[in-house]
Amino acid sequence: MTKNLKEKAIDIKGKKYILVSDRIIFFNETYPNGAIRTKLLSAPQDQHIVIKAYIYPDIKNKRVFTGHSQAVIGEGYINKTSALENAETSAVGRALAMMGIGV
Repeated sequence: MTKNLKEKAIDIKGKKYILVSDRIIFFNETYPNGAIRTKLLSAPQDQHIVIKAYIYPDIKNKRVFTGHSQAVIGEGYINKTSALENAETSAVGRALAMMGIGV
């Protein structure tokens, strides 16, 4: 179990950062009735990819946290081959942060 996220923090340029993968594991363990959903807001052929993520702590509850992310195809190392995946992961990380997970 990954209940203490602070132990998972890594140092990036002098700041503590918790990987999105660790935040997702924490969310799934802590909120077994929750859901993470994403939606592609841009057209699939666009150079700018925009993703919106929705975090539902309990799918029966109306409470939801959102996060957006965009990536430009070909900009930077990762976005040359994985801009969609990068944007989706970033959007989920931002939505989890809005919920207070990993900040």
